[in-house]
Amino acid sequence: MSSRADAIAARWRALGSTRALIPYLTAGFPTAARSREMLQRVAAAGADFVEVGIPFSDPLADGPTIQRTTQTALEQGMTMAGALALVRSAAVAIPVIIMTYLNPVLAYGVERFAADARAAGVAGVLLTDLPAGSDRPVEAAVAASGLALVRLVAPTTTDARLADALAGATGFVYLISRLGVTGARADAPPDLARQVARVRAVTPLPIAVGFGIATPAQAGAAARAADGVVVGSALMDALAQGGVAAAERLTRALAAAVHG
Repeated sequence: MSSRADAIAARWRALGSTRALIPYLTAGFPTAARSREMLQRVAAAGADFVEVGIPFSDPLADGPTIQRTTQTALEQGMTMAGALALVRSAAVAIPVIIMTYLNPVLAYGVERFAADARAAGVAGVLLTDLPAGSDRPVEAAVAASGLALVRLVAPTTTDARLADALAGATGFVYLISRLGVTGARADAPPDLARQVARVRAVTPLPIAVGFGIATPAQAGAAARAADGVVVGSALMDALAQGGVAAAERLTRALAAAVHG
């Protein structure tokens, strides 16, 4: 079985010294059709990867914007199966990372999820509430499917814990740039370079930073420290307030800042 994770590694190699832009999109927001269109638009507007969030009724790590988009998608009937079908139909050329909580995966069936995600063209999975080693069968199912298992680490992760926290990680590492939930903030964390350096000391994987990055200026600053930048809430706000065209314009501006 070929590895979907290989597509992620190949994309990072192709970027060379260029930093990666990784937009986050809530599956099914504002509608399934617009969500599919947004996947295609961000891919065309300069995104190097894209995270697709699975709507979940108890999104503890998400701030107000992502919670609102999640609720809208749920009210319209978006499900795990629907999100994977959306990814399949969008058929974008950049690697897609599914970002979800563990409960939706367990409810869907771990092996079924891994197989269906692979069939949909998904390249990797980020389970926001699955610490390394806490559920070996889930980790094994993802690994066996060939999907990358992206790990999430926080500024509070101690140096002693970092190596264990990244056990089994593939694809890249998602570094939370600040404590708290997702959502746009006024500035980039002043100690971001130090946090990235801590993670680099224990893994050869590329490091992407997210949480609170909202503007092209912030994205550019984050890109000087890390290998990639994740932007979610600001993009979802643009989509909610100005439609697909506004979200696409923001994506292009973010891509220019990150790639520059």
